Formats: sequence, C-alpha cells, structure tokens
Amino acid sequence: MSPPASPRPRVLSGMRPTGALHLGHYHGAIENWVRLQDSHDCFFFVADWHALTTSHPDRETLSRHVYDMVTDWLAAGIDPERCTLFLQSRMPEHAELFTLLAMCTPSSWLARMPSYKDQVAADPELATYGFLGYPLLQAADILLYKPAGVPVGEDQAAHVEVTREVARRFNRLYAEAAPVFVEPQALLTRTPRVPGLDGQKMSKSLGNAIAMRDEPEATAAKIRTMPTDPQRVRRGDAGDPSRCPVWPLHQIYSDEATRAACEAGCRTAGIGCLDCKQPLIEAIQREQAPWRERAAALDPQQVRWTLEVGTERARAVARKTLREVRAAMGLVA
Repeated sequence: MSPPASPRPRVLSGMRPTGALHLGHYHGAIENWVRLQDSHDCFFFVADWHALTTSHPDRETLSRHVYDMVTDWLAAGIDPERCTLFLQSRMPEHAELFTLLAMCTPSSWLARMPSYKDQVAADPELATYGFLGYPLLQAADILLYKPAGVPVGEDQAAHVEVTREVARRFNRLYAEAAPVFVEPQALLTRTPRVPGLDGQKMSKSLGNAIAMRDEPEATAAKIRTMPTDPQRVRRGDAGDPSRCPVWPLHQIYSDEATRAACEAGCRTAGIGCLDCKQPLIEAIQREQAPWRERAAALDPQQVRWTLEVGTERARAVARKTLREVRAAMGLVA
C-alpha cells in the first residue's frame, strides 16, 4: 500500500513500549504528536526493538505493553487516518539500514553518548552491543523516512544530532553528488519535564507516575499524598510555592487565576495544602476522562489492525529509501 501523497513536511518519532502511559509521556511527547497531525505528514512507531536494549521482558509482557501503549496513543487523539502508526519489529528494513550504516559510522560516536556511559556505569549488564548501537538503530529508524523534523524531549536531542552526523557522513562517503538522506531537525516539546508525585521527573520505574487512564479516585489519592513545602509544617505556617513539588503541576494544568489564588493562599497561609491540591485534582481528572472513554470504546482487534495497516504503509516508504541506499553503496547489480 502506497502512502498518500502530501506536500506537508514529514515528521517521525517513536516510543519504547513500557505499557500504559503516564502524564509525563502525554505532555512530553503525545500532546505534541497530536498537534503535529494538523500540519505535518506524521509517522509514529512502536520502538519494540529498543525495548530489548535495557530489559528482557517475556513475550506476553512485551506484546501487552505494545497494545496498551498504542491504545493510549489513540485515546489521546492520535488519528490513524491522519498519520502512519507502525511496529518497528515488523520492519526488517530498519535492521538492514542499521547494518549498512554501521559500516561507515565510527564506534566512538556511539560510546561517547552520555546515556550509554552513565547507564553502563550504573549497571554493567547493559554493556551489550545492542545498547551501544541504540543511537545508530535510532538513526536508521529516522533516516528511512527522510523526515524534516523529529519531535523529542530535551533528553533525546543528542540522539537527533547523532542522526544528523550519520546522515552527513553517509552522504559524503557515498552520495555527495545526490545526497540520499536529509538532516532532520529536533522539534522540542513545550513541556520538557513533567514532575512526578515526589517532585522528580515522572517515571514508571520510580513509582511516582499518574497514568493517563487512572480512575478519578486513584488520581485524587495520588495527588493528595504528594509532599508539599517542607517548611510548611503546620496549617498556619506560610509557604512558598517554589519549594512545593505540587506547584510545577499547577503550572501545567491550572489557569492564571487559579495559580494566583493558590499562590496567594499558600504565602499567607490562607488555604491549606489540600485546598491547593483540589483544583489540580479536578483539572487532571477532566483531562483523563475523554482518554478513558475513547480507550473503552476501542476493540483490541481494531488496535492490531491499525498497526497492520500502518506498517504496510510505512514499508512502502522504507523500501524506496533502501533502494536508494543500496544503489549509492554499489549493492545493486
């Protein structure tokens, strides 16, 4: 199946399947994806090979995580009629381009990545070829589709820069007269960091996350137990929102009037911490309600079919790029 022709600039992004998504995933990535559908030719993929670089989930767990994640994408407003959704592991073209790019990419470019050095130092078991090659596989994922931009968070910007370097080097070595690859730009999200329940970056592994489809009672309970300004010990103590882990969530979810009222109430001890948290609870619950409703209406078979159709559409683009790569390298008879 050929992808529909479109004069719009193309963007591509992917996400590792770790199961149901949380608010950090939404505001750090998915919200941007939904917005880009109106202006770009969007390709979004499930990076299930990448999921194997740092863990070894069993077959049933990985499969469940894939479909839980895609369900959250669709519930959040990703529309398969306006974008292409596909599964990385169903695309051997990604593996082939990864192999071909490995022939001309210095290994030092991969070993210097801060994420590799830091995580291997913390866990020597991660010192595998797959984890070392993660940025190059990511480059192959991107370059196959020749996107103008890659929507990412700040923590992934370095990977996009490696992709640009890989594209530049390949074009210089094999296709200087007629470059095969474009050098994509990183499109940074508007909310680079969403705080979790403990004030650290929201993360499932840290146990500080609010899931996109948490039930209203669960969301309320989680926020009510969040720590607040440590210097506000008693109800009558004045506080400072800048010291409170709850305040950054207000900056994402609350309007200006609500923030002003909460800030004044905190600084004068006019309201208690639970009073400050209540409008935040209600705002998050309002955002979550349509996600749960859309997800409940999805047939699991429909989610699988969406990925099947999108994977075939993506394959047509990937095969065209690979033909150009093989020709440039002299691999075509």
